[in-house]
Amino acid sequence: MFSAPRNLPKTLTLEPYIDQQAHGLPDKGRHIIGQFDDDSIVVYQAYSPSIATYAVEHQRFGSSSFSFDRMSWIKTSFAWMQYRCGWNTKPRQERTLAIRIKRDAFDSIVADAVGSRFIEEVHGTKENYEKIKKASEVRRQWDPDYKPNLEFTRMERRAIQLGLRGNTLRRYATEWIVSIEDITPYVEEMRTRLQQAHNPVAIWVPVERVYKEENKW
Repeated sequence: MFSAPRNLPKTLTLEPYIDQQAHGLPDKGRHIIGQFDDDSIVVYQAYSPSIATYAVEHQRFGSSSFSFDRMSWIKTSFAWMQYRCGWNTKPRQERTLAIRIKRDAFDSIVADAVGSRFIEEVHGTKENYEKIKKASEVRRQWDPDYKPNLEFTRMERRAIQLGLRGNTLRRYATEWIVSIEDITPYVEEMRTRLQQAHNPVAIWVPVERVYKEENKW
């Protein structure tokens, strides 16, 4: 059994990846899977050092490098976040932040979200869909989830990604945050383990369970 990370996050609960597999998370379908408790849920974002440093120091976003005029995307899947940022190797994504936000705020974000694609049974006409999308401050996207390895093994299961803009982004960035932790040292340690072992059983991952199954997106 591989030992626990030396660089343990303070705000996350971890478990060996092999234990997460044993919990039988769904292999298919659209599910919100993440780490949560009765009051909060963790979302992930990867940023440049300047944005991440400000966010951790102030426990909110708002540095001169952070723009409130563009859409900002949050993810609940740790593995998907590492796929997106290449385990913190991509430019301007060198730091992973674990952002714990209020659960009722997250629920309101999901409720307000408009899907990234037109569905006739839901939206009626494409014209109506465009109006709804233009009025909404939250975009919902379902992307293939990934196993936490360096080969980025795609799964049939879909992970949620939520794009925020306007007042919703501002409230998320300044009001709804419970804590922000820079977990980059832990991410880098797990990346090194994967490079050495070439197997995800070598790593520990955030405890993640099904938060919400697909209803009618």
